[in-house]
Amino acid sequence: MRHKYKALIIIAGLVVGLDQFTKLLILKNIPLYKTIPIIPGFLNLTHFQNPGVAFGLFAGSSSNLQQILLITAALFAISLILYFYLKTSYKLRLMMGGFSLILGGAVGNLIDRFRMNRVVDFIDVYAGNFHWPAFNIADSAISIGMAIFFYYIVFKRPEKYYNDHDKTGI
Repeated sequence: MRHKYKALIIIAGLVVGLDQFTKLLILKNIPLYKTIPIIPGFLNLTHFQNPGVAFGLFAGSSSNLQQILLITAALFAISLILYFYLKTSYKLRLMMGGFSLILGGAVGNLIDRFRMNRVVDFIDVYAGNFHWPAFNIADSAISIGMAIFFYYIVFKRPEKYYNDHDKTGI
């Protein structure tokens, strides 16, 4: 059972550490809105700061009330992920890994909100006129974790892994 919690701490901790390290590198080395091409025509490093939510939604408004609501929503999401993780059977290791990725990503972005009232984004992917909104390591971890979660819910039907003897199931 302790391995279950070690995995959560290790995976989420690695995500937070990598996320904060890369954001620190961006903040120290790339001026705001400066672009460094990595793969021309596909990938740039561009320093953005997003006061809104995912993909720049509500970025035009950065009121204190908005920041309080975003922080509250993040704390609620973290609590929900921890609840799901605690209730997930040890038999569903990939799903537990997905929850760990989501938790690490949520904490990484929450640190930015507490520190700067905005989130540092820097991965800028595009093809021709199609431009994906800038994102960061935390956003990537959340997206991968959510994909794993939805995969289990849609294709694996996780409830079949639980029985009366498995009290850690959802």
